[in-house]
Amino acid sequence: MDVRMSFFKKTLASFGIGAARVDSVLHQEYLYPGETAKVTIHVYGGKTAQTVDNINMRLCCRYIDEVARSNHNNSNQPGTPKKRVSKTFALQTWKLPYTFTIEPGETRDFEVELDVPWNTPVTIGDSKVWLETGLDIALAADPTDKDMLTVRPDPLLDGIFSALEDQGLRIRQVECEAAKGFAMPFVQEFEFVPTTGPYHGRWRELEIIAYRSEDELKLWFEIDRNKEGVKGMLSSLIGLGQLKREMQLPCSLSGKEAGQQVLAYLEQTT
Repeated sequence: MDVRMSFFKKTLASFGIGAARVDSVLHQEYLYPGETAKVTIHVYGGKTAQTVDNINMRLCCRYIDEVARSNHNNSNQPGTPKKRVSKTFALQTWKLPYTFTIEPGETRDFEVELDVPWNTPVTIGDSKVWLETGLDIALAADPTDKDMLTVRPDPLLDGIFSALEDQGLRIRQVECEAAKGFAMPFVQEFEFVPTTGPYHGRWRELEIIAYRSEDELKLWFEIDRNKEGVKGMLSSLIGLGQLKREMQLPCSLSGKEAGQQVLAYLEQTT
């Protein structure tokens, strides 16, 4: 082999030209919180042998936080100007426990199982979830693969959404917002508006925060009747104890039963 050509190939590979590639394939079309995702990672060799120190896989989402503007150091002071920023959170991670060498033209496959945590955001509106896979290669531009995913609500939450929709409420916005006191640094907020039905003309909007554990689903509700909108981030009101309407539902309920109980609760409190 021409030594100069071998050196040239290695140099190009270190810049990501003709280097190894990675591609992750999810076995199912949709993800559901609380279930397991099966993923196949394909690693394709480039034009020269490369040592892969690690494969890193992350199930990620984005959420919104309010932080002090750059010229203000104390964000906790009342009246401090704040701005909304997007942050990334790794819901679940996986790493290959050993190093391997991928030869030119070779393909290596790895079967991976990822537990999808409860409270993985449902991908509606601005809520995004993706799978990020990277190869850790010394002295090289690390190849990465990013795949946007679809996360559906679990049966309990799906039953509640269906019951609200049957009453003429439509989802207008969904967003993950920073919150304290939870296993993850955010909660997901669902904003509904009445377009027809019994709440049309009574409510301007209904906002719901849902937090699921293995045994129960906890819900917080905020109803706006004044056509002014809820002030600030709804998630911040949980920690201040300013959300008065909340309920817990056992996960033993069916989706239909959960929906009926939520409707009954909203009628009683409004």
